[in-house]
Amino acid sequence: KWSDNTTLTIVIIGAINWLLVGIFRFDLVAFLFGNLSWLSRIVYTIVGLCGLYLISMYGRIRSSAD
Repeated sequence: KWSDNTTLTIVIIGAINWLLVGIFRFDLVAFLFGNLSWLSRIVYTIVGLCGLYLISMYGRIRSSAD
């Protein structure tokens, strides 16, 4: 439960960053940590891994509905 909530929060933050990029051409991660610096690459990697982890929610949602 804790890991689901944490990863969902991180993915939502990543989605908000993409919203800012799409609407305002403003990359908050690059602004805070530098354009593709090692720290910003770590942030992007964590967001991506959390998104991949949340794919498993589809199976858990389906199994809980049965």
